[in-house]
Amino acid sequence: MKVMVLPADTYIVSNKAVITEYSRKIISMLYQPIIGSHATSLYFSFWSNLDTNQVMSMNRTHHYLMANTGLSIDDLMEAREKLEGIGLLKVYLSRGSINQYIYELYAPLNACEFFANPILNTALYNSFGKQEYDKILAYFTIPKINLKNYEEITSSFHEVFRILPSTPIEQVNNIRTNTKLGLTFTPTIDLSNVLSSIPKEMLQYNKITKDTKDFLYKIAFVYNLNDENFISIIRDSIDDKHLINKDLVRENCRKYYAFENNGKLPTIMYKNQPECLRREVTDTSKRSKFIYTMETTSPYDFLTIKNNNIRPSKTDLNILEILLVDYDLTPGVVNVLIDYVLKINNNKLIKSFVENIAMQWKRSNIKTVEQAMEIATKENNIKKKKVIKPSSSTIKEEKPEWFDKNIESNEVSDEEAKAFMEKLKVVK
Repeated sequence: MKVMVLPADTYIVSNKAVITEYSRKIISMLYQPIIGSHATSLYFSFWSNLDTNQVMSMNRTHHYLMANTGLSIDDLMEAREKLEGIGLLKVYLSRGSINQYIYELYAPLNACEFFANPILNTALYNSFGKQEYDKILAYFTIPKINLKNYEEITSSFHEVFRILPSTPIEQVNNIRTNTKLGLTFTPTIDLSNVLSSIPKEMLQYNKITKDTKDFLYKIAFVYNLNDENFISIIRDSIDDKHLINKDLVRENCRKYYAFENNGKLPTIMYKNQPECLRREVTDTSKRSKFIYTMETTSPYDFLTIKNNNIRPSKTDLNILEILLVDYDLTPGVVNVLIDYVLKINNNKLIKSFVENIAMQWKRSNIKTVEQAMEIATKENNIKKKKVIKPSSSTIKEEKPEWFDKNIESNEVSDEEAKAFMEKLKVVK
Protein backbone atom coordinates (compact mmCIF):
# COMPACT_ATOMS: atom_id res chain seq x y z
CA MET A 1 0.00 0.00 0.00
CA LYS A 2 1.31 3.46 -0.90
CA VAL A 3 1.12 6.27 1.64
CA MET A 4 1.30 10.04 1.49
CA VAL A 5 4.92 11.22 1.44
CA LEU A 6 5.98 14.18 3.60
CA PRO A 7 8.90 16.50 2.80
CA ALA A 8 10.69 15.34 5.99
CA ASP A 9 10.55 11.67 4.96
CA THR A 10 13.96 10.36 3.91
CA TYR A 11 15.06 8.18 1.01
CA ILE A 12 18.06 6.28 -0.36
CA VAL A 13 18.56 5.47 -4.06
CA SER A 14 19.85 1.96 -4.76
CA ASN A 15 21.13 1.32 -8.28
CA LYS A 16 20.04 -2.02 -9.77
CA ALA A 17 21.51 -1.38 -13.21
CA VAL A 18 24.50 -0.20 -15.20
CA ILE A 19 23.24 3.17 -16.40
CA THR A 20 25.18 4.81 -19.25
CA GLU A 21 24.87 7.77 -21.59
CA TYR A 22 23.09 5.40 -23.97
CA SER A 23 20.50 4.89 -21.19
CA ARG A 24 20.09 8.67 -20.97
CA LYS A 25 19.36 8.86 -24.69
CA ILE A 26 16.85 5.99 -24.46
CA ILE A 27 15.04 7.71 -21.56
CA SER A 28 14.97 11.11 -23.31
CA MET A 29 13.94 9.92 -26.78
CA LEU A 30 11.73 6.89 -26.09
CA TYR A 31 10.39 7.09 -22.53
CA GLN A 32 9.90 10.84 -22.05
CA PRO A 33 7.12 11.18 -24.69
CA ILE A 34 5.16 8.62 -22.64
CA ILE A 35 5.93 9.51 -19.01
CA GLY A 36 6.44 13.27 -19.43
CA SER A 37 9.17 15.70 -18.42
CA HIS A 38 8.54 15.55 -14.64
CA ALA A 39 9.03 11.78 -14.42
CA THR A 40 12.08 11.99 -16.68
CA SER A 41 13.58 14.74 -14.53
CA LEU A 42 12.94 12.66 -11.40
CA TYR A 43 14.70 9.61 -12.91
CA PHE A 44 17.78 11.69 -13.76
CA SER A 45 17.69 13.27 -10.29
CA PHE A 46 17.75 9.83 -8.69
CA TRP A 47 20.65 8.95 -10.99
CA SER A 48 22.57 12.10 -9.97
CA ASN A 49 22.01 11.22 -6.27
CA LEU A 50 24.17 8.08 -6.61
CA ASP A 51 27.70 8.07 -5.22
CA THR A 52 30.87 8.02 -7.34
CA ASN A 53 30.57 4.25 -7.77
CA GLN A 54 26.93 4.64 -8.88
CA VAL A 55 25.79 2.03 -6.36
CA MET A 56 24.04 3.77 -3.44
CA SER A 57 23.10 7.34 -2.58
CA MET A 58 23.43 9.03 0.79
CA ASN A 59 20.34 9.48 2.97
CA ARG A 60 18.36 12.56 1.87
CA THR A 61 14.95 14.12 2.56
CA HIS A 62 12.14 14.58 0.07
CA HIS A 63 12.45 18.31 0.77
CA TYR A 64 15.89 18.10 -0.87
CA LEU A 65 14.31 16.28 -3.81
CA MET A 66 11.66 19.00 -4.14
CA ALA A 67 14.34 21.71 -4.18
CA ASN A 68 16.47 19.73 -6.63
CA THR A 69 13.68 19.13 -9.16
CA GLY A 70 11.55 22.25 -8.59
CA LEU A 71 8.47 20.01 -8.21
CA SER A 72 5.80 20.07 -5.51
CA ILE A 73 5.35 16.99 -3.34
CA ASP A 74 2.19 16.05 -5.28
CA ASP A 75 3.96 16.40 -8.64
CA LEU A 76 6.88 14.36 -7.28
CA MET A 77 4.60 11.51 -6.24
CA GLU A 78 2.78 11.54 -9.58
CA ALA A 79 6.14 11.44 -11.40
CA ARG A 80 7.35 8.64 -9.12
CA GLU A 81 4.26 6.54 -9.85
CA LYS A 82 4.85 6.90 -13.58
CA LEU A 83 8.40 5.60 -13.14
CA GLU A 84 7.02 2.68 -11.12
CA GLY A 85 4.32 1.91 -13.66
CA ILE A 86 6.65 1.91 -16.64
CA GLY A 87 9.19 -0.35 -14.97
CA LEU A 88 12.01 2.04 -14.06
CA LEU A 89 11.60 2.14 -10.28
CA LYS A 90 10.73 -0.06 -7.30
CA VAL A 91 9.77 1.47 -3.93
CA TYR A 92 10.20 0.07 -0.41
CA LEU A 93 9.01 1.72 2.82
CA SER A 94 10.09 1.48 6.47
CA ARG A 95 7.52 3.19 8.69
CA GLY A 96 8.47 5.29 11.69
CA SER A 97 8.15 8.79 13.13
CA ILE A 98 9.92 9.75 9.90
CA ASN A 99 9.29 7.28 7.10
CA GLN A 100 12.32 5.90 5.25
CA TYR A 101 12.08 4.96 1.56
CA ILE A 102 14.41 2.94 -0.63
CA TYR A 103 14.13 3.70 -4.34
CA GLU A 104 15.59 0.96 -6.55
CA LEU A 105 16.56 2.41 -9.91
CA TYR A 106 16.27 0.08 -12.92
CA ALA A 107 17.66 0.34 -16.43
CA PRO A 108 15.41 1.22 -19.35
CA LEU A 109 14.82 -1.32 -22.07
CA ASN A 110 17.26 -1.06 -24.94
CA ALA A 111 15.93 0.26 -28.25
CA CYS A 112 15.34 -3.22 -29.68
CA GLU A 113 13.36 -4.33 -26.61
CA PHE A 114 11.41 -1.06 -26.50
CA PHE A 115 10.26 -1.21 -30.12
CA ALA A 116 9.39 -4.91 -29.71
CA ASN A 117 7.10 -4.09 -26.76
CA PRO A 118 3.58 -3.48 -28.16
CA ILE A 119 2.47 -1.25 -25.29
CA LEU A 120 5.49 1.08 -25.29
CA ASN A 121 5.89 0.99 -29.06
CA THR A 122 2.24 1.93 -29.66
CA ALA A 123 2.28 4.64 -26.99
CA LEU A 124 5.33 6.23 -28.64
CA TYR A 125 3.73 6.05 -32.10
CA ASN A 126 0.53 7.66 -30.85
CA SER A 127 2.47 10.41 -29.07
CA PHE A 128 4.29 11.55 -32.21
CA GLY A 129 2.51 10.27 -35.29
CA LYS A 130 4.05 8.28 -38.14
CA GLN A 131 6.49 10.89 -39.47
CA GLU A 132 8.29 11.63 -36.20
CA TYR A 133 8.05 8.00 -35.10
CA ASP A 134 9.84 6.89 -38.28
CA LYS A 135 12.62 9.41 -37.61
CA ILE A 136 13.18 8.07 -34.09
CA LEU A 137 13.09 4.49 -35.36
CA ALA A 138 15.65 5.35 -38.05
CA TYR A 139 17.95 6.88 -35.41
CA PHE A 140 18.16 3.57 -33.55
CA THR A 141 18.29 1.39 -36.66
CA ILE A 142 21.67 -0.14 -37.60
CA PRO A 143 22.47 0.41 -41.29
CA LYS A 144 22.64 -2.81 -43.31
CA ILE A 145 25.98 -3.62 -44.96
CA ASN A 146 26.03 -5.74 -48.08
CA LEU A 147 28.33 -8.71 -47.28
CA LYS A 148 27.75 -10.50 -50.55
CA ASN A 149 31.37 -10.22 -51.69
CA TYR A 150 32.88 -10.92 -48.26
CA GLU A 151 33.71 -14.12 -46.39
CA GLU A 152 33.74 -14.46 -42.62
CA ILE A 153 37.19 -15.20 -41.16
CA THR A 154 36.43 -14.68 -37.46
CA SER A 155 38.46 -16.85 -35.11
CA SER A 156 36.56 -19.12 -32.73
CA PHE A 157 37.26 -19.47 -29.01
CA HIS A 158 39.02 -22.83 -29.26
CA GLU A 159 41.33 -21.51 -31.99
CA VAL A 160 42.60 -18.74 -29.72
CA PHE A 161 42.45 -20.14 -26.19
CA ARG A 162 43.13 -23.43 -24.42
CA ILE A 163 41.88 -24.58 -21.03
CA LEU A 164 44.44 -25.23 -18.25
CA PRO A 165 43.92 -26.77 -14.79
CA SER A 166 43.38 -24.05 -12.22
CA THR A 167 42.19 -23.38 -8.68
CA PRO A 168 38.36 -23.29 -8.57
CA ILE A 169 36.97 -19.75 -8.39
CA GLU A 170 34.14 -19.04 -5.99
CA GLN A 171 30.88 -18.09 -7.72
CA VAL A 172 29.92 -14.42 -7.24
CA ASN A 173 26.22 -13.60 -7.53
CA ASN A 174 25.93 -9.93 -6.61
CA ILE A 175 27.77 -8.31 -9.51
CA ARG A 176 25.97 -5.27 -10.95
CA THR A 177 24.07 -5.93 -14.13
CA ASN A 178 21.43 -4.22 -16.24
CA THR A 179 18.39 -5.37 -14.29
CA LYS A 180 15.07 -4.43 -15.89
CA LEU A 181 11.46 -4.56 -14.75
CA GLY A 182 8.59 -5.73 -16.93
CA LEU A 183 5.21 -4.02 -17.32
CA THR A 184 2.36 -5.56 -15.33
CA PHE A 185 -1.27 -5.20 -16.43
CA THR A 186 -4.61 -7.00 -16.37
CA PRO A 187 -5.53 -8.46 -19.80
CA THR A 188 -8.74 -7.20 -21.40
CA ILE A 189 -9.28 -10.37 -23.46
CA ASP A 190 -9.55 -14.14 -23.06
CA LEU A 191 -7.07 -15.14 -25.75
CA SER A 192 -8.11 -18.82 -25.69
CA ASN A 193 -11.66 -17.76 -26.46
CA VAL A 194 -10.50 -15.38 -29.22
CA LEU A 195 -8.35 -17.97 -30.99
CA SER A 196 -10.90 -20.78 -30.65
CA SER A 197 -13.40 -18.60 -32.52
CA ILE A 198 -11.22 -18.63 -35.65
CA PRO A 199 -11.57 -21.68 -37.96
CA LYS A 200 -8.56 -24.02 -38.09
CA GLU A 201 -8.50 -23.69 -41.88
CA MET A 202 -7.67 -19.99 -41.50
CA LEU A 203 -4.98 -20.13 -38.81
CA GLN A 204 -2.01 -22.38 -37.98
CA TYR A 205 -2.49 -22.74 -34.23
CA ASN A 206 0.76 -24.69 -33.76
CA LYS A 207 2.74 -21.67 -35.03
CA ILE A 208 1.40 -19.29 -32.37
CA THR A 209 4.35 -18.75 -30.02
CA LYS A 210 4.44 -17.43 -26.46
CA ASP A 211 5.86 -14.15 -27.82
CA THR A 212 2.92 -13.84 -30.20
CA LYS A 213 0.43 -14.46 -27.39
CA ASP A 214 2.20 -11.89 -25.22
CA PHE A 215 2.03 -9.40 -28.08
CA LEU A 216 -1.71 -10.00 -28.57
CA TYR A 217 -2.46 -9.50 -24.87
CA LYS A 218 -0.52 -6.23 -24.82
CA ILE A 219 -1.94 -4.77 -28.06
CA ALA A 220 -5.50 -5.58 -26.89
CA PHE A 221 -4.75 -3.83 -23.59
CA VAL A 222 -3.43 -0.70 -25.34
CA TYR A 223 -6.56 -0.33 -27.45
CA ASN A 224 -8.98 -1.50 -24.69
CA LEU A 225 -10.41 -4.26 -26.89
CA ASN A 226 -12.73 -7.05 -25.79
CA ASP A 227 -13.04 -10.57 -27.21
CA GLU A 228 -15.67 -9.63 -29.78
CA ASN A 229 -13.66 -6.70 -31.20
CA PHE A 230 -10.42 -8.64 -31.22
CA ILE A 231 -11.77 -11.72 -33.03
CA SER A 232 -12.62 -9.57 -36.07
CA ILE A 233 -9.22 -7.86 -35.96
CA ILE A 234 -7.33 -11.18 -35.77
CA ARG A 235 -9.35 -12.57 -38.70
CA ASP A 236 -8.32 -9.55 -40.79
CA SER A 237 -4.68 -9.87 -39.73
CA ILE A 238 -3.97 -13.42 -40.95
CA ASP A 239 -1.59 -13.53 -43.93
CA ASP A 240 -1.50 -15.94 -46.88
CA LYS A 241 0.64 -18.38 -44.86
CA HIS A 242 -2.16 -18.65 -42.27
CA LEU A 243 -0.07 -16.86 -39.66
CA ILE A 244 -0.91 -13.83 -37.50
CA ASN A 245 0.88 -10.83 -38.98
CA LYS A 246 1.85 -8.48 -36.13
CA ASP A 247 2.12 -5.45 -38.40
CA LEU A 248 -1.40 -6.07 -39.68
CA VAL A 249 -2.65 -6.49 -36.10
CA ARG A 250 -1.17 -3.11 -35.16
CA GLU A 251 -2.60 -1.42 -38.24
CA ASN A 252 -6.07 -2.93 -37.84
CA CYS A 253 -6.17 -2.13 -34.10
CA ARG A 254 -5.19 1.45 -34.86
CA LYS A 255 -7.85 1.79 -37.56
CA TYR A 256 -10.56 0.26 -35.39
CA TYR A 257 -9.76 2.44 -32.39
CA ALA A 258 -9.53 5.60 -34.50
CA PHE A 259 -12.90 4.81 -36.12
CA GLU A 260 -14.52 4.27 -32.70
CA ASN A 261 -12.93 7.39 -31.17
CA ASN A 262 -13.32 10.10 -33.82
CA GLY A 263 -9.86 9.63 -35.29
CA LYS A 264 -8.03 9.87 -31.95
CA LEU A 265 -5.53 7.26 -30.77
CA PRO A 266 -4.99 6.05 -27.19
CA THR A 267 -2.38 7.48 -24.85
CA ILE A 268 -1.13 6.18 -21.52
CA MET A 269 -2.65 8.01 -18.55
CA TYR A 270 -3.79 7.26 -15.02
CA LYS A 271 -6.60 4.74 -15.00
CA ASN A 272 -7.90 6.03 -11.67
CA GLN A 273 -6.99 8.58 -9.00
CA PRO A 274 -3.21 8.71 -8.26
CA GLU A 275 -2.32 7.28 -4.84
CA CYS A 276 -0.74 10.55 -3.71
CA LEU A 277 -4.06 12.38 -4.16
CA ARG A 278 -6.19 9.84 -2.29
CA ARG A 279 -7.55 10.23 1.22
CA GLU A 280 -6.53 7.60 3.75
CA VAL A 281 -9.63 5.64 4.74
CA THR A 282 -10.16 5.81 8.51
CA ASP A 283 -13.89 5.06 8.92
CA THR A 284 -16.85 3.38 7.23
CA SER A 285 -19.21 6.34 6.82
CA LYS A 286 -21.14 6.77 3.59
CA ARG A 287 -19.00 9.80 2.77
CA SER A 288 -15.78 7.78 3.11
CA LYS A 289 -17.28 5.00 1.04
CA PHE A 290 -18.28 7.47 -1.69
CA ILE A 291 -14.81 9.08 -1.72
CA TYR A 292 -13.17 5.65 -1.89
CA THR A 293 -15.38 4.69 -4.86
CA MET A 294 -14.55 7.92 -6.72
CA GLU A 295 -10.82 7.40 -6.13
CA THR A 296 -10.61 3.74 -7.14
CA THR A 297 -12.92 3.72 -10.17
CA SER A 298 -11.81 4.83 -13.62
CA PRO A 299 -13.99 7.50 -15.31
CA TYR A 300 -14.88 5.03 -18.08
CA ASP A 301 -16.07 2.42 -15.56
CA PHE A 302 -17.87 5.04 -13.46
CA LEU A 303 -19.79 6.38 -16.46
CA THR A 304 -20.62 2.81 -17.50
CA ILE A 305 -22.09 2.21 -14.03
CA LYS A 306 -24.12 5.45 -14.26
CA ASN A 307 -25.41 4.22 -17.64
CA ASN A 308 -26.74 1.03 -16.02
CA ASN A 309 -23.72 -0.95 -17.29
CA ILE A 310 -24.16 0.21 -20.88
CA ARG A 311 -20.96 1.29 -22.65
CA PRO A 312 -20.69 5.11 -22.90
CA SER A 313 -21.47 6.65 -26.28
CA LYS A 314 -18.78 8.17 -28.50
CA THR A 315 -19.96 11.64 -27.42
CA ASP A 316 -19.65 10.75 -23.74
CA LEU A 317 -16.20 9.20 -24.29
CA ASN A 318 -15.13 12.37 -26.05
CA ILE A 319 -16.24 14.39 -23.01
CA LEU A 320 -14.20 12.13 -20.71
CA GLU A 321 -11.15 12.56 -22.90
CA ILE A 322 -11.54 16.36 -22.90
CA LEU A 323 -11.79 16.41 -19.09
CA LEU A 324 -8.75 14.14 -18.62
CA VAL A 325 -6.53 15.48 -21.40
CA ASP A 326 -7.55 19.03 -22.32
CA TYR A 327 -8.41 20.16 -18.78
CA ASP A 328 -5.97 17.76 -17.09
CA LEU A 329 -8.41 16.91 -14.30
CA THR A 330 -7.56 13.87 -12.19
CA PRO A 331 -9.77 10.77 -12.67
CA GLY A 332 -11.38 11.06 -9.22
CA VAL A 333 -12.29 14.69 -9.86
CA VAL A 334 -13.74 13.74 -13.26
CA ASN A 335 -15.95 11.15 -11.54
CA VAL A 336 -17.31 13.75 -9.08
CA LEU A 337 -17.91 16.23 -11.92
CA ILE A 338 -19.80 13.61 -13.97
CA ASP A 339 -21.89 12.61 -10.94
CA TYR A 340 -22.64 16.27 -10.17
CA VAL A 341 -23.66 17.17 -13.74
CA LEU A 342 -25.88 14.11 -14.19
CA LYS A 343 -27.73 14.92 -10.96
CA ILE A 344 -28.35 18.64 -11.63
CA ASN A 345 -28.91 18.35 -15.39
CA ASN A 346 -31.55 15.65 -15.62
CA ASN A 347 -29.03 12.87 -16.42
CA LYS A 348 -27.72 14.68 -19.50
CA LEU A 349 -24.05 15.32 -20.30
CA ILE A 350 -23.92 18.43 -22.48
CA LYS A 351 -20.39 19.18 -23.62
CA SER A 352 -20.52 22.98 -23.28
CA PHE A 353 -22.11 22.74 -19.83
CA VAL A 354 -19.53 20.20 -18.62
CA GLU A 355 -16.66 22.28 -20.02
CA ASN A 356 -17.82 25.42 -18.19
CA ILE A 357 -17.65 23.58 -14.87
CA ALA A 358 -14.35 21.91 -15.82
CA MET A 359 -12.79 25.29 -16.63
CA GLN A 360 -13.83 26.68 -13.24
CA TRP A 361 -12.47 23.63 -11.40
CA LYS A 362 -9.23 23.82 -13.37
CA ARG A 363 -8.78 27.50 -12.40
CA SER A 364 -9.49 26.56 -8.77
CA ASN A 365 -6.75 23.88 -8.97
CA ILE A 366 -9.09 21.09 -7.88
CA LYS A 367 -7.01 17.92 -7.51
CA THR A 368 -8.72 15.68 -4.95
CA VAL A 369 -12.16 14.11 -4.66
CA GLU A 370 -12.87 16.00 -1.42
CA GLN A 371 -11.99 19.35 -3.04
CA ALA A 372 -14.33 18.54 -5.94
CA MET A 373 -17.18 17.64 -3.57
CA GLU A 374 -16.68 20.87 -1.60
CA ILE A 375 -16.72 23.15 -4.66
CA ALA A 376 -19.74 21.33 -6.14
CA THR A 377 -21.64 21.69 -2.86
CA LYS A 378 -20.71 25.38 -2.63
CA GLU A 379 -21.80 26.10 -6.22
CA ASN A 380 -25.05 24.23 -5.72
CA ASN A 381 -25.85 26.29 -2.60
CA ILE A 382 -25.14 29.55 -4.50
CA LYS A 383 -27.33 28.37 -7.36
CA LYS A 384 -30.23 27.60 -4.99
CA LYS A 385 -30.04 31.07 -3.39
CA LYS A 386 -30.31 32.74 -6.80
CA VAL A 387 -33.37 30.74 -7.85
CA ILE A 388 -36.81 32.05 -6.88
CA LYS A 389 -38.64 29.74 -4.50
CA PRO A 390 -40.43 27.19 -6.70
CA SER A 391 -44.15 26.54 -6.63
CA SER A 392 -45.55 23.29 -5.32
CA SER A 393 -45.97 22.03 -8.91
CA THR A 394 -42.29 22.42 -9.73
CA ILE A 395 -40.31 19.20 -9.91
CA LYS A 396 -37.85 18.90 -7.07
CA GLU A 397 -34.24 18.96 -8.27
CA GLU A 398 -32.34 15.79 -7.52
CA LYS A 399 -28.94 16.20 -5.92
CA PRO A 400 -26.04 13.91 -5.09
CA GLU A 401 -26.32 12.35 -1.64
CA TRP A 402 -22.95 13.84 -0.66
CA PHE A 403 -24.58 17.31 -0.59
CA ASP A 404 -26.15 16.16 2.69
CA LYS A 405 -24.30 17.86 5.56
CA ASN A 406 -24.88 14.87 7.87
CA ILE A 407 -23.45 12.24 5.56
CA GLU A 408 -20.17 12.12 7.51
CA SER A 409 -21.94 10.79 10.57
CA ASN A 410 -24.26 8.45 8.68
CA GLU A 411 -22.71 5.06 9.46
CA VAL A 412 -23.41 2.04 7.28
CA SER A 413 -24.64 -1.26 8.66
CA ASP A 414 -22.24 -3.70 10.36
CA GLU A 415 -22.39 -6.05 7.34
CA GLU A 416 -21.63 -3.21 4.88
CA ALA A 417 -18.80 -1.93 7.05
CA LYS A 418 -17.23 -5.40 7.32
CA ALA A 419 -17.45 -5.94 3.56
CA PHE A 420 -16.00 -2.50 2.87
CA MET A 421 -13.01 -2.99 5.21
CA GLU A 422 -12.35 -6.46 3.74
CA LYS A 423 -12.22 -4.88 0.28
CA LEU A 424 -9.73 -2.32 1.56
CA LYS A 425 -7.45 -5.10 2.85
CA VAL A 426 -7.32 -6.60 -0.64
CA VAL A 427 -6.47 -3.25 -2.24
CA LYS A 428 -3.78 -2.53 0.34
